[in-house]
Amino acid sequence: MNEFLLIFRRDFISKEAQPSPEELQQHLQQWQNWFGGLAAQDKLARPLQRWDGQGKLVSSKGITDGPFVEIKESIGGLIIVKAKDYDEAAAIAQGCPVLNFGGNVEIRMAF
Repeated sequence: MNEFLLIFRRDFISKEAQPSPEELQQHLQQWQNWFGGLAAQDKLARPLQRWDGQGKLVSSKGITDGPFVEIKESIGGLIIVKAKDYDEAAAIAQGCPVLNFGGNVEIRMAF
């Protein structure tokens, strides 16, 4: 088995892209169910961790606050899963609840 990083991105800024309080509760339940299913299948390589919405960007120009305010889509979280190849990792990512709100999942394999 290989380890794959799944990075979840969506628009966390545009007011019209944000779920209502009821939708948010349903959405959080979908995440819990999805994570529970991955754990039950022994697909999570590491325990689930939460990540803050803040960040820093380090470049040759210095250190700035991140994520970039001029872009709507930002990282909402990430996990590391176990899969045999990119196809299996993509199949796992297709169940990700971030897709229900127009988000996407970037996949990278560790080597």
